[in-house]
Amino acid sequence: MLTLYCKGRTSKALGVIILWMIIEVENEAATREFAQKLGRVLKGAEIIELVGDVGAGKTTFVKGMALGLDIDEDVQSPSFTINSLYDARDGLHLAHYDFYRLAEAGIMSDDLAENMQDPATITVIEWADIVEGTLPEHRLTINFETPTETTRRLTLTGRDDLVAQL
Repeated sequence: MLTLYCKGRTSKALGVIILWMIIEVENEAATREFAQKLGRVLKGAEIIELVGDVGAGKTTFVKGMALGLDIDEDVQSPSFTINSLYDARDGLHLAHYDFYRLAEAGIMSDDLAENMQDPATITVIEWADIVEGTLPEHRLTINFETPTETTRRLTLTGRDDLVAQL
């Protein structure tokens, strides 16, 4: 089950409008289902930042997005490999980064920047704080909170074109 807490628009400096949404999902299956819905509306060139503690459901979310992108491969956390690239529907690609184990991004920052420039690639970043300067302002950020052992509260901000479709 998914509960929508609120959805709204906020004006930001220079006339930019930020759309935000707060939802609560009751378990892993609901997390994957919501992420799959997001995956279905992705068209390429989207940049999605996932923020949350270890075990908050970020990789589960990416697995659901992969289903929405018709990815047949088993999506795993790239904690040790830093990034994984998957072929998706309609000639799209999913680039999944996890910078948890790095003190600095180094050359991976260049790889990330290259993928973010590709119009056929959806880029998802976990633990993005070390590449904050590389990320564009126009991105979707999803914050994961864990009110209980199974429920997750997701706060989505930015990318009004994506949030409006959910």
